[in-house]
Amino acid sequence: MPALKKNFVLIIFYCAMPVYFALASDQDGLDISFDSAVYSKYIWRGFKLDSDLVLQSGLYIEKSGFNLSLWSNCDLRSRDSFNSDEVDYSISYSYGLKDRFDLNIALLFGYTYYDFPPAGTNSQEFFIGIGWDILLRPSLTWFHDFESESKGGGRGNYFAAELGHSVEIGNSPLTLDLSGHLGYNRRLFIAGDGFDAGLNIGLTFKVSDKISLSPSLGCSLPLGDLRASDDGNQRGEIFGGIALVFNL
Repeated sequence: MPALKKNFVLIIFYCAMPVYFALASDQDGLDISFDSAVYSKYIWRGFKLDSDLVLQSGLYIEKSGFNLSLWSNCDLRSRDSFNSDEVDYSISYSYGLKDRFDLNIALLFGYTYYDFPPAGTNSQEFFIGIGWDILLRPSLTWFHDFESESKGGGRGNYFAAELGHSVEIGNSPLTLDLSGHLGYNRRLFIAGDGFDAGLNIGLTFKVSDKISLSPSLGCSLPLGDLRASDDGNQRGEIFGGIALVFNL
């Protein structure tokens, strides 16, 4: 399918989904959200996967701790050597320990299937995490890619430590959002071991009870073998974007 036609179909699909699921959520009691964002670059775990404009959209359905998500990245310009079109399918379950053990902790278990249509390849990973419902909302997550490299997998591990915090700005409908992570890469698409650090700052403008607009600016810093010219060959990146979020 030509790139322009493919992009148009994806945009129409994602614009139609919030309307359909808004009706379904009223009947089924599901928590459903949708987001669509345009970013100047596609950065993932310290890797630059695209250096020009991309459209990233996601649909998330949650009930009783279970979460289903469909996420895509669409290369809007294709003015570089990257073709970053991607579709991810994920299922996860979060179990909170507050009711049973009086702990502000949640455990997370999940699986993601990565599809890369331009290359005809795919990858798969499972993940296990723990999060604390306290100041800065810290979390630790282990991701294990178990797909063979011949099919497009990374056959490696990635560990992420994350923090995040939002602050309301006076009596306005704005919040200041800060988040950061430190990741350890154990032979995931690289031959050795590497690290990456990321920092994001953004604003969330609450348009209505169900719609918000969020511009943001982020930076990514690769370290170790992820940065080495004879291995990951990645460099520090700064990128920005704006996201439209629907909570249905």
